[in-house]
Amino acid sequence: MKELLVLSGKGGTGKTSIVGSFAHMAESKIMLDCDVDASDLHLLLSPVPVEEHEFRSGVKARVNSEKCSTCGMCAELCQFDAVSMHDTAEILRISCEGCGVCAHFCPEQAITLEENHCGTWYISDTEFGPLVHSQLFAGEENSGKLVSHIKSQARNLAEKTSAELILIDGSPGIGCPVIASLSNVDHVLIVTEPTQSGKHDLERVLQLTRHFKIPTMICINKWDLHPELSDEIEFLALEEDIEIVGKIPFDPMVIDCQIQGVPVTSSKTSLAAYSLRVLWDTVQKRINGLQSSQGIQTLS
Repeated sequence: MKELLVLSGKGGTGKTSIVGSFAHMAESKIMLDCDVDASDLHLLLSPVPVEEHEFRSGVKARVNSEKCSTCGMCAELCQFDAVSMHDTAEILRISCEGCGVCAHFCPEQAITLEENHCGTWYISDTEFGPLVHSQLFAGEENSGKLVSHIKSQARNLAEKTSAELILIDGSPGIGCPVIASLSNVDHVLIVTEPTQSGKHDLERVLQLTRHFKIPTMICINKWDLHPELSDEIEFLALEEDIEIVGKIPFDPMVIDCQIQGVPVTSSKTSLAAYSLRVLWDTVQKRINGLQSSQGIQTLS
């Protein structure tokens, strides 16, 4: 079983659209969305949930109103302004950090710390196979822990179904969810775009994958919108000894396919679809340890 993680240094590079196309073309796989703060792979795959589970992590304070004497000590001691005083003390859950100071010093022992329900994770069926995905509630932390949890669930599901590949849609950037998603992956595909911010953030992700010694590939999406910057990215990849495995041209049919709710690769006339098929063929060879004889193919 192999794990392919698709990353991007910034949002909006087309990472999730490419993962959706891979899901259409790949066989014997499990899809996993590790962008727990703003998951959107499910928007492309139209999943039907078969399992739904609560994700609990950390603690939050809770006030027993029958015991509370409204002394105000908790509000005075809270460094996060998470306590408001009314007829009884009330905890503002989005502000509570679960530090436990209020519970420790409450003279009436009216405050307890309870495990925090901070998200939901799902196992769903799609037209292209099983999808493991989740949603972290707004303002909640522990995104890295949720990523680690759903990765474990995806591996268990892959073993049960004898899947040969876990196809992972990662988070943009280089933060905690990205680092957690890198755990035990076999290959990383970085999707970038020919913009200054795209190139800059590509360099940051390359530093991360180099640190963890993970084999890395690069795909330049909409390369023809700025061929000069695309050349700069190719030169950067050459300096870093990273292979450019695909260059996808700008194609208005991509948006048309998204509006229709079908994968781009289902189109037989789309220029982007052709390049995506070539990209997937090359990525498969890299995953399987094979060398490509055709190199990069693009359509102008």
